[in-house]
Amino acid sequence: MPMVKSVVVTLLVLTSLFGAKVTSHEWQRGQTFSNFLEAHEISKKLLAQISDEDKKFLTEIQSNSRYYQLVGADQTLIQALIPINKEMQIHLYRDKESGEYRFDIISIAYEEKEYFANIEINSNPYSDTLERVKEVKIAQRVGQALKNTIHTKSLAKGDQVAFWYTQRTRLGELYHMPDIKAIRVATRGKSKFIYVDEEGDGHLEGAQHTSFSNKGDFVHLTPFKDRSGKLGMPLRHIRVTSPFSYRRWHPVLKRYRPHHGTDFGAKTGTPIMAVYDGTVSYAGLMGGYGKVVKIKHPRGYESLYAHQNRIKVRRGEQVKKGQIIGYVGSTGVSTGPHLHFGLQKSGRWVDPMEHLQRTSLNKQQFNKIVIKDAKAHKEQLIKLIDANSSTYVWDEASIQSTRMGG
Repeated sequence: MPMVKSVVVTLLVLTSLFGAKVTSHEWQRGQTFSNFLEAHEISKKLLAQISDEDKKFLTEIQSNSRYYQLVGADQTLIQALIPINKEMQIHLYRDKESGEYRFDIISIAYEEKEYFANIEINSNPYSDTLERVKEVKIAQRVGQALKNTIHTKSLAKGDQVAFWYTQRTRLGELYHMPDIKAIRVATRGKSKFIYVDEEGDGHLEGAQHTSFSNKGDFVHLTPFKDRSGKLGMPLRHIRVTSPFSYRRWHPVLKRYRPHHGTDFGAKTGTPIMAVYDGTVSYAGLMGGYGKVVKIKHPRGYESLYAHQNRIKVRRGEQVKKGQIIGYVGSTGVSTGPHLHFGLQKSGRWVDPMEHLQRTSLNKQQFNKIVIKDAKAHKEQLIKLIDANSSTYVWDEASIQSTRMGG
């Protein structure tokens, strides 16, 4: 990632040479990119220079996400790095020669290292992890992984929870949630191993419908209803032409861009259906997405249906699961007729195929959850435990060491 590294180097050089200052902030709920430009007295003609394909990402900056500013001694904004997901970010910068501001979307530069912790139970896994490791995100992830996996209330004082994980840091601060590779719970002389999926949910080795593949991946078959939330499909006949990705090579722009949804191939005029009951929160044009319908559903879901040929609903309208809300088209930035379907859960983009119900539910239908390299992760955890490795503590000194490159 040479371009991304050069951005970070530029931040550091400018800070040291010109007294510029790097500060971090949280993107406020309801804040818009236009508001951000106005706050920094940047001409909104910049918006006209942004392609329709990239404009849609301006609305996908998540509330409470942490972004960085490089500000000169005169308080003029020199650069800004604003994340739109865990892999990609908006890069806003002032051209040194012209003084004009430029816009781009680039990969996020971060460091990722491995860490180990062995927690002795005194109260409960969450509290004991937080007290020992000194980092709330790690305690949250451990608590989530153990929830509905083992009976945590049955753990006794002196039992142990050991785990190893990778953690990203960005510009000297902890970045995103930790990725826990494997957990061992030692209680009453027995060991239980748990593997964690991308959503942070734990899966117990030896539980019903679990196994290892020949490649050492952990496989857990769970009923669709456990993972889908009973969301239906947006089309009657499904043909995936492009999957969800935080960072994919864009076929038109020839650059990396997020793909916050799944593309379904279909003919122009194919009916599009609401995946669940809800309220239409948006119906109209939306930059590169063309004609769009968005629907808010229960349990924190919001669905998006883009590139429509014709919209059949209005904002504020109540819709039912399976109701036709529009028709497949190729409006906006599109290489041909298809449906771009996006799904948010609690304000965060998620892979729709992990939440959609492919067919009607019955006892024989399962969702296949695969955790890559789980057997190797288990072996690594056992080595760390046998070596009596030290628990890593995220105190202020360790955070400072990441800032200094240590």
